[in-house]
Amino acid sequence: QVQLVESGGGLVQAGGSLRLSCAASGRTFSRYSMGWFRQAPGKEREFVAAIIWSIGRTYYPDSVKGRFTISRDNAKNTVYLQMNSLKPEDTAVYYCTADQSLSGLQLGHSNYWGQGTQVTVSS
Repeated sequence: QVQLVESGGGLVQAGGSLRLSCAASGRTFSRYSMGWFRQAPGKEREFVAAIIWSIGRTYYPDSVKGRFTISRDNAKNTVYLQMNSLKPEDTAVYYCTADQSLSGLQLGHSNYWGQGTQVTVSS
C-alpha cells in the first residue's frame, strides 16, 4: 500500500520561503515520477512540479519556475518542494503525488495522492 504523507505547510509572509516534505512508503519508487499539485479555494487542482525519481530530472510550469525546486532524498524516500519568493497567489493546499507515468502525473491522473498540507501566504 503506497502512502504519501506531506508536512511543512504553514503561514508565511509574501517573499518568504517554505519547504514541503513528502514521505513515501509502500513501494520502491525508482521507477516512479513524483510531483506536487496545489488547489486553491474555488479553483482546479494545478500542477506545480515533478521529478523523475531515477534520474532526478525536474519539470515546472511557468507560474513557479525559478521560485520552486523539487528534489528527492533516496535514502529517506522523501520528496521535497522548496518554495521561495512566495506570493499570496501561491496560497493553496499542496498535494504530493506519485505515478509510474510522468505524463499521467502531470495531467493529474496519478494513482497515489497524499492528504495535502495548507500553505498560506499573507500580503
